[in-house]
Amino acid sequence: MTAGTGSVGDPAATISATVLSGVRDIPDYPRPGVTFKDITPLLADAAKFAAVVDAFAAPHRDGAEPVDVVAGIEARGFILAAPVAISLGTGFVPMRKHGKLPHTRIGAQYELEYGTAAIEVHVDALHAGQRVLIIDDVLATGGTAAAACDLVERAGASVVGVAVLLELGFLSGRAQLAGHQVRALAVA
Repeated sequence: MTAGTGSVGDPAATISATVLSGVRDIPDYPRPGVTFKDITPLLADAAKFAAVVDAFAAPHRDGAEPVDVVAGIEARGFILAAPVAISLGTGFVPMRKHGKLPHTRIGAQYELEYGTAAIEVHVDALHAGQRVLIIDDVLATGGTAAAACDLVERAGASVVGVAVLLELGFLSGRAQLAGHQVRALAVA
């Protein structure tokens, strides 16, 4: 879904406007030349936060695109994914930054628009045959989401889709996710 392409009254256009009105730009963070997308104003607004959770969950209700578990990417993806998991009646799996999980884990490295990083998941968090929805806040270059897809697939599970609050279309992150369904609630 590419938000903001519908007509007035269109749910995609409505959620896109909701997201865009709740995200503020922080220039030169975490380094000069990078504009950080701060979602804390959106999270602080109960109605906007609830609308976002509902928009993430809606395609997976009533068996349309069944999900067994929702995975959230650290850190802001956790905030979004956990209530979606509750809404769908599924479990939640955290995908954490390198070195943050206490149990045996598998990991994947990726490139960011401003460096490199790695995420990990416990080896027993996902199981063969599970259908996994991956949620994160922003899709930028696509490296983090691609690493998350890799972890899901290495665990023997399948990626139902990658859902993000905001896609930075000018960075072409979708290209990293070829073969996976990507939903962005808004595009900047």
